[in-house]
Amino acid sequence: MMRRIRPLIVSGILAVMLATPAMAGTVVRFRFADTVQPASQKYVERALDQAASSGADLVVMELDTPGGLVSSARAITTAITSSKVPVVVYVAPSGAQAASAGFFILMAADVAAMAPGTNTGAAHPVGGKGENLPEDVRKKATNDAAAMVRALVQPRHRDPKLAEKAVTESLSFSAGEALKNGLVDLVSPSFDDLITKLDGREVDRFDGSKTTLKLAPVTVVEIEPTAAERFLSVLANPNVAYLLMALGMLGIYMELSHPGGILPGVVGVIAILLALYSLSVLPVNLAGAALIVVGLILFVLEVKVTSYGLLTAGGLASFILGSLMLFNSPIPAMRVSLGLILPTAVVVAFLTIFLLSRVLAAHKRRPVTGKEGMIGELGEVRLTCNPVGKVLVHGEYWDAVTEDGTAAETGSAVEVVAVEDRRLRVRVVEEGARSS
Repeated sequence: MMRRIRPLIVSGILAVMLATPAMAGTVVRFRFADTVQPASQKYVERALDQAASSGADLVVMELDTPGGLVSSARAITTAITSSKVPVVVYVAPSGAQAASAGFFILMAADVAAMAPGTNTGAAHPVGGKGENLPEDVRKKATNDAAAMVRALVQPRHRDPKLAEKAVTESLSFSAGEALKNGLVDLVSPSFDDLITKLDGREVDRFDGSKTTLKLAPVTVVEIEPTAAERFLSVLANPNVAYLLMALGMLGIYMELSHPGGILPGVVGVIAILLALYSLSVLPVNLAGAALIVVGLILFVLEVKVTSYGLLTAGGLASFILGSLMLFNSPIPAMRVSLGLILPTAVVVAFLTIFLLSRVLAAHKRRPVTGKEGMIGELGEVRLTCNPVGKVLVHGEYWDAVTEDGTAAETGSAVEVVAVEDRRLRVRVVEEGARSS
């Protein structure tokens, strides 16, 4: 309910502010510090829609991204270029970047701004798994991306040739270099300084129109991601996806090896479903996933085959290599951390072997219920068996027959050797004795 009400509240606040004559300018501000993927895309689109529906004067997106999916970047640039409200993309704070797909977002802005100590560029396209594309495919993808960036910068009167080189030659630019070469419009150390520089500035819109920004005195309205958007962004983190996949496999394996637990199976299925969403928005390497599965198989075989630890070592190696290859992206933020892979591999190996050893031990254990549980139990003859009589076993009287036809006197100790319908077959043993 709150997720539905929150956008209405923000829109209402904006409407009240805009209706107040003393407040000349309203700026909607939101921060994009994430990879470029469907969840962050929805956040940007929602923020721009709210700003437009509320009649804000300006939108400032504070950007810090290592890049991500071209499809999501294209959707975001479309939202920016079609926005009714002028959009400023501000790469900040110092140390932030607008790399790869983030470069396209920066170039799409009505005003492109950067803080000192930031960088942008390196937008050469790569495969969905981070691999080098075949020459013909690479040429097509590069030409398409180059055309896309040219289409974005030309209406803004930015240098199309230099912007194209960021795609074709993976050039990167510091804030100062980008300003000097006409790729960005402003370098500003802070948000307040940026607003001061923007007040009274004439902005070229993507449709060819011009707008003069009148911001002083300014009122800033912050738009935060919703709980759902935050959750989906967390799922798009490769470390989270990796943990969900490992947890899901363990939960399902635990349920299959110990039926009736229910909770491990439920948790495992939910984790796998969430992991599948994560994998759908991340550059998954199928070879890495296959190695992880092989590693789990080797862990299972270790319990059944005497390998003196070789299968476990092979399973760990396969699991670790598969984990390293699982998200083979050129963007570090879209790869699994090595510091997470090693402990996860050890824990998965230990739990898999431990659970399987418990299953095998249970299978070797002598049954204690039903007909099988009666075999080997000791009893006492209550009515002489010659060879048929009655015995007391587990507090119950049973018809019994001696296995070799010999007589068993009342009070003799016998051991159950078989259950035949409702009659026991027994053999006479010395008091306290029992077969192994």
